Amino acid sequence: MSSNLVIIPTYNEKENIENIIRAVFGQPLVFHILVIEDGSPDGTAVIVKKLQIEFPDQLFIIERKGKLGLGTAYITGFHWALEHNYEFIFEMDADFSHNPNDLPKLYDACANQDVDVAIGSRYVNGVNVVNWPMGRVLMSYLASKYVRFILGVRIADTTAGFKCYRKEVLETIELEKIRFKGYGFQIEMKFTAFECGFIVKEVPIIFINRELGTSKMSSGIFGEAFLGVIKLKINSCFRQFPQKKKK
Repeated sequence: MSSNLVIIPTYNEKENIENIIRAVFGQPLVFHILVIEDGSPDGTAVIVKKLQIEFPDQLFIIERKGKLGLGTAYITGFHWALEHNYEFIFEMDADFSHNPNDLPKLYDACANQDVDVAIGSRYVNGVNVVNWPMGRVLMSYLASKYVRFILGVRIADTTAGFKCYRKEVLETIELEKIRFKGYGFQIEMKFTAFECGFIVKEVPIIFINRELGTSKMSSGIFGEAFLGVIKLKINSCFRQFPQKKKK
């Protein structure tokens, strides 16, 4: 039984899903994978189920009816991970923008460096993004600056989606109160962990834009994040966050 679970949300990822699963299972550390599949019409779920025959004790899938949002996919995965007692829970995209070879670095930060949340960061050491249009790089970079200013968090890459959590973080932060569904979810999770007193560390990675399949990014997703951080900050003034237990 591995103590490490990688959660991968999918929607129309037939070009990538088998390769990303094999790449994760090819790491020197033992990882399990939970795919949260949102009814992809391209047959992504069929591919995962065939691979389950080869990896019956490592690969799991939860199928949902329709595209229900990134945030709810991860919340579903977090609950499953806690029910199955995983110690380290990872978020990762299916499209290889997050390099599976960086999983051990995130694990090491949480397992060996007294870190509670490790973030695979594009911006902690300059700008490490490959094959994005310059306009999108600037939008993402400036969005992180904006979020950092509004929320007061000491995180360079506030919208990063490549992370490792200690189990205690997900047990503590009241998942039922996480409201954002799009990329604002990534901001809300970091901010909540920060407010709960957990140690958050950025681990430098190189982010490479997908080569296969279609991006799920939209202006609406950025709109939620832009306006949502103001609401998030205001609401935090009237909320008492549960705190990390002292050891």
